Amino acid sequence: MKTPAHIGIVGVSAEGAALCYRTLCAEGPARLGPHMHPQISMHTLPLGRYMEPLARADWKQVSALLLESARRLEAAGAQFLICPDNTVHEALDICAPETGLPWLHIAQVVAEEALLRGYVRLGVLGTSWLMDSLVYPRQCSALGIQTLIPTVDQRLGVNRIIFEELVNMRFEASSREYLSGVIESLAASGCDAVVLGCTEIPLLIEQPDSCLPLLDSTRLLARAALHLALA
Repeated sequence: MKTPAHIGIVGVSAEGAALCYRTLCAEGPARLGPHMHPQISMHTLPLGRYMEPLARADWKQVSALLLESARRLEAAGAQFLICPDNTVHEALDICAPETGLPWLHIAQVVAEEALLRGYVRLGVLGTSWLMDSLVYPRQCSALGIQTLIPTVDQRLGVNRIIFEELVNMRFEASSREYLSGVIESLAASGCDAVVLGCTEIPLLIEQPDSCLPLLDSTRLLARAALHLALA
């Protein structure tokens, strides 16, 4: 087997980036042999540096931060890039042309998996920025898949859980129950699957907690990167 490509991870929030990294390392041996995985480099600026430009919807500044990490990873020898953070993909179209490396787009990976499984209407959970954005509608509609987001109050509740708990490595049973209820609402509105579009949510919600099939954006991105590295 030829040497796998070197994967570069542009981290934003620690827990999501760590889950993506762990997935690559844990699932690599099934493809490459015991204790083996592709070479991986990760660069993570502090989440706080992203929060201010996100608050004012300054996508050019978000793009500049992504580009800073991308250039460090390119210098480290990465051959393609992934970003296990759904929200900042709104800025990916700005920064991607300025990098010398290709990117895997997390929402495109999820949409392609949804198409493969035959889903036609996806509920999307994530930060308020992500749920209000076109990141998933743009990628899903291109494949004939509809998307739906929770109510305004539910979006605020999900966003609070993400930024007050999940990114701070807190995983509360009450929040798991809340998110399960939001998923039930999406099912009642006709969704046939739900996207865990915050890369920390899979650490709180697993399939037994959901009445709908889950599309775990973090692990799906990691698996797509593993497949690409071995292609």
